[in-house]
Amino acid sequence: MTVSLRAALWTMVGLLLAVPALGQNVPQHNLESFEPLDLPDPNESRAADGRPGDEYWQNEADYRIDVELDTAENRLSGQQTITYTNNSPEELERLWVQLEQNYFKPDSRGARVVPSDARFSGFFEEAGYELSNLQVERNGETVTPDYSVHGTRLVVPLTEPLAANGDSLTLSIDWSFQIPEFGADRHGILDVEQGTVYQLAQWYPRMYVHDDVNGWNSLPYLGQGEYYLEYGTFNVNITVPRSMIVAATGQLQNPGEVLTQQQRDRLAEARESRETVTILGQEEVGSADMRPDGSGALTWRYQAENVRDFSWAASQAFIWDAARAEAGDNTVLAQSFYPQEGIGSGDTPGWEESTEYVQHSVEFYSDFLSPYPYPNAVNVAGVVAGMEYPQIMFCDVESRGQDLFGVTDHEFGHTWFPMVVGSDERRWAWMDEGLNTFMNQYSEDAFYDNSNQQSLQRASRLVGQRFAASPFSDQPIMTYADHIRDRALGFLAYFKPANGLMLLREYVLGPERFDAAFRAFFDRWAYKHPKPADFFRTIEDVTGEDLDWFWRSWFYETDDVDHAVANVATGDTTSVTLEQRGEFMLPMTVQLRFEDGSSNRRRIPAEAFFTKDTHTFRLPDRTLQQVQLDPNQLLPDVNPKNNSWSATEASENSSSGRE
Repeated sequence: MTVSLRAALWTMVGLLLAVPALGQNVPQHNLESFEPLDLPDPNESRAADGRPGDEYWQNEADYRIDVELDTAENRLSGQQTITYTNNSPEELERLWVQLEQNYFKPDSRGARVVPSDARFSGFFEEAGYELSNLQVERNGETVTPDYSVHGTRLVVPLTEPLAANGDSLTLSIDWSFQIPEFGADRHGILDVEQGTVYQLAQWYPRMYVHDDVNGWNSLPYLGQGEYYLEYGTFNVNITVPRSMIVAATGQLQNPGEVLTQQQRDRLAEARESRETVTILGQEEVGSADMRPDGSGALTWRYQAENVRDFSWAASQAFIWDAARAEAGDNTVLAQSFYPQEGIGSGDTPGWEESTEYVQHSVEFYSDFLSPYPYPNAVNVAGVVAGMEYPQIMFCDVESRGQDLFGVTDHEFGHTWFPMVVGSDERRWAWMDEGLNTFMNQYSEDAFYDNSNQQSLQRASRLVGQRFAASPFSDQPIMTYADHIRDRALGFLAYFKPANGLMLLREYVLGPERFDAAFRAFFDRWAYKHPKPADFFRTIEDVTGEDLDWFWRSWFYETDDVDHAVANVATGDTTSVTLEQRGEFMLPMTVQLRFEDGSSNRRRIPAEAFFTKDTHTFRLPDRTLQQVQLDPNQLLPDVNPKNNSWSATEASENSSSGRE
């Protein structure tokens, strides 16, 4: 390098360093907004493009359970065996098992955290598991381990480690517990005129997940955070009084033993009918003719394959109807079970419309994402406001009309997230609730013939208002479920992530590109355990877009949107300066109207704000009359009042001396 060239370069550096002192447009926050997102490094288990890696693995838990319902004491007793297979590359020295009924003990960790009148309550003196006969069997040898219980967690030390890469053992447990009347709004008991409705969830000891990211995911159950479970096969035998009807996950294996011939004939008719067929009518409830001949209890035998959980309901008060739903090339039996208290009145339909709602949900999401993968889709009315399990949903008996459609549709949307795509709900609530709520909006629009754009407008307006005025907006979406503050769960786990995905689909990427990426994520992670980075990387891989700025602002931070028309200068040419006053640097859509009556739109991409918070463009030889940002009102702008400029207003302000 010559002396003269070196001197010239140093002169240029000096001028560049002096520029900020000369100009007004110094970047305020855009540099942080566009920094690369620090995701976990890809590895053999999780690839850089968001796919499961070549060496991805997950363990398996298969269950055989015999359970009996004592209706006189409201008590469940069970004997179960869990066949647990360790597919991980490391040996396991202990097993961790979930004992979620212990949450309801009045001295539990959850009871010390959750108020007794909160949604996730239900604490009472007689609560909790009674365990006995716990044994581990491996290679023909049975041992009784020195296990210990820590609240909602059971740890079983192994005398010899469970070997890596496919070794398995069988864990056997006998247990019983008093059923909560209100089990944290996820299960419970409802007394009705013609009997009692039991909705049973969290009812059997379940294996914790051991995965490639956290090892054993042995977080305690605290009520708000839901579930993270392994996939497997369930064989469950449910013994109840003869007068009761049982609905459950999976397929009934012995209909000839627990149903009358008339009921079996009606079910066969329903499998071929698009119209709802009554299996057990209101006037037939309680009739001895509607139960098989004989005396004593009956055992209902259910089997479900490749599911992560099993739930069931039982009642002598159930009305039961069903119809056929289409899921790609598969036929699904849509069913509803409800007491007479669920029937609507006047112009407000009730549970008699439930099967139609189930039918719609199964078919809509089958088209929107992927065919419903199970043979049955069951909706049960009871004390639970709304909760999802594989092939069976619990909803509020008092729901009516559009409210009943909404809760039914939401719970069945959970079939795809997290029943098939098995995310960690105890940490990342948005990966099931948010993704599902996103889909729900399109399903509801289809059912009620609404506009998708109107839905995005409503959602964005509400999110923008929440950002501007609510104390709930200072926690990010990525907050662990049990760390989300009271009353903020709906916003952070459901509404805000759903709105963000709608923005991506309708405003940033477009439906075609987004839908291809969303389906790819589902296909890649069906019956597996994705983490947030796998979702983000898949969307970027399929769309070809770097969306770090979007994930950071919307998911990892609490950045808001505030687009503004900063300045309009007229003269020989007109210059328009737009400004990003919030940290969330969404693209800008600008509607320009001219004095001659013509108009056009411009799209200012996010990249225009990589190095500055403003963007200026010029309009030669045309008289500008109006500038309007976000003309379709799709964005959650916290201050839409600064989104417009008009020549008339500017003239009036100038003449009155206002600025």
